[in-house]
Amino acid sequence: MFIQTQKTPNPNSLKFVTGKKVSTIGPIEISKNEMTDNILLRNIFSVKGVESIFLTEDFLSINKQDEIDWEDIKHIILALLNEYYANGKEIIIDKKPSIVNTENLKEVEKQIIKILDTKIKPAVARDGGDIKFIEFKNGIVKVQLRGSCSGCPSSVITLKQGVQNLLTHYIPDVKQVEAI
Repeated sequence: MFIQTQKTPNPNSLKFVTGKKVSTIGPIEISKNEMTDNILLRNIFSVKGVESIFLTEDFLSINKQDEIDWEDIKHIILALLNEYYANGKEIIIDKKPSIVNTENLKEVEKQIIKILDTKIKPAVARDGGDIKFIEFKNGIVKVQLRGSCSGCPSSVITLKQGVQNLLTHYIPDVKQVEAI
């Protein structure tokens, strides 16, 4: 099996494209200090320097500590992924997806989520990341940056020049975007 690795704008994050389904529950980020019963993820967390794993439908991004070099750990992670899929596994995370209830959201919040989902998420996914709507209050949109976007040096620029400009263009009620 050939697993492609791609650099991201975040030097401490690497995107792994497996060519197989990764997650059926949508984007999920797991940090090292969170418990998981998934054997593959536990094995990846056992690699020195791995801090978090972000999984989407068709790729995973791994964030490492700054002092660890990718050349020292990348081959170990690739071996773990190859072994997992070679043992007949088809999906890393396979649970029923949780349904986001948008019924109780205000119309402006629905518009924000639609723009995030259709215009912004595809762009940040190419770089191994994700953006999640948290809340809209007093003209301020709060989002959570995940995967490669979390802790990326260029995420502030992406947030202000990309996300904020796009949302304020389409939705006049939006004045500012902040990451939590």
